[in-house]
Amino acid sequence: MITIKLPQPLKALRYYNFRLYFFGQAISLIGTWMQRIAVSWLVYTLTHSAFMLGLVAFAGQIPILLLSPYAGAYVDRHSRYKTLLFTQVASMVQAGLLALLVWIGRYDVTTIIILSVMLGVINAFDTPSRQSLMILLIDDKKHLPNAIALNSTMVTLARLLGPAVAGILLSSYGEDICFLMNFISFIAVIVSLLFMKIHIPLRPKNKEPIWKGLQEGYTYLRGRPDLRSVILLMTFISLLVMPYSTLLPVYAASVFKGDVTTFSWLNSISGLGALLGAAYIATLKPGANLLKLIAYSALLFSAGLIVFSYTKNFNLALLFIMMAEGGMLAEIAATNTYVQTHVDEHMRGRVISYYVMAFLGMQPIGGLLIGSLAHVTNAPLTVLIEGICGVTAVLIFTPFLKRARKNNLLKGEGALTER
Repeated sequence: MITIKLPQPLKALRYYNFRLYFFGQAISLIGTWMQRIAVSWLVYTLTHSAFMLGLVAFAGQIPILLLSPYAGAYVDRHSRYKTLLFTQVASMVQAGLLALLVWIGRYDVTTIIILSVMLGVINAFDTPSRQSLMILLIDDKKHLPNAIALNSTMVTLARLLGPAVAGILLSSYGEDICFLMNFISFIAVIVSLLFMKIHIPLRPKNKEPIWKGLQEGYTYLRGRPDLRSVILLMTFISLLVMPYSTLLPVYAASVFKGDVTTFSWLNSISGLGALLGAAYIATLKPGANLLKLIAYSALLFSAGLIVFSYTKNFNLALLFIMMAEGGMLAEIAATNTYVQTHVDEHMRGRVISYYVMAFLGMQPIGGLLIGSLAHVTNAPLTVLIEGICGVTAVLIFTPFLKRARKNNLLKGEGALTER
């Protein structure tokens, strides 16, 4: 048992495997965010179309919606570790192809869409395997919520640094350098996985059809109103509110009359807000009311977008977008923590796949809808409508979340996260 002394908010880093995962993923995700920023700017530079931004976002994430339930059932019957290792290598190949094609000038929007679909298929298996592996990286399961919160902090720190670095490289060298840096960054996470000393529990061979596992996951969620409620709220927020980020290139170029540096500032400050939200979650003590936190965070996210939507002053806009992103990340981290700490182990992969489908799978449809709406109206009106939809969703689901918490208290559940 490792006995590294660390402050309370960092206690999960005492575990060797989690430390490897944490720092390897941190480097890789900086590259991932650099690629995301470069793709968005490249598409908008080529097309000057909000609809095409939504279409590319749709192409990159629709495989997650279609494949996540299958991927979750697959992860539950195969090695999470080997699946994650394979998806990281495949993601590296995708980044390398994108870098090469842009470098030699053999690309267009169709090429970008095809490579985005390829990455979406990879991510459909990557996310449930990564989320399911988390519990195996922590020896003492009481530190799992802290590990999830630290993971969220690491993701958002990468979201802060990635766009900042991408803004410098885009303005100085071009998109191909961002894609190349992402390709190289995958070395860190692949090496970290190879150096892990991890015990994978043996599983009896499951001969049932994989679609049977999907049905079992759905049936399990029907009998768990608390998990069902938080996942459904995430579904609505992901569909109607989170895709606002698709329009940030439009805001940078058309609303604020800026360039790629303006776009980089919007994304970096968004990352700072998300980092603050993740840091807050990391400091929570056992017994925090996660269900209430989920509702309040979603409300903060939506309200922040409402005030951001028509703000013309750039400095104020950065403040409001930081506030909104803090709420968004807190909701994501709190929902993830609640699901991870309340699901039965034998159903973990399948339930997480439904969570991933709600979190990531709805965003492509939302991105296409948001891009289309902004194309026929304008970006500020579209973001305003998104914020109003988010507030409405929170008001609708709050009674269900209150009822779920009351049921948990009556059952004596929630030693880790509810009191």
